[in-house]
Amino acid sequence: EKGYRLVGDVDFAAAQPIAGKITPNPGGVGPMTIAMLMRNTVHAAEQQTGKGNPTI
Repeated sequence: EKGYRLVGDVDFAAAQPIAGKITPNPGGVGPMTIAMLMRNTVHAAEQQTGKGNPTI
């Protein structure tokens, strides 16, 4: 079965020998990144239109 899966942002095996500190992130950070991008997009639209909640 072909499909997609969430993964971390770093190639752990390649980064491990040269990184000072690294922690694996099972499942990746994709959902949080997407949520924050959406939040920022909505906030920018609210600022542009003068509508919405400016305290977000």
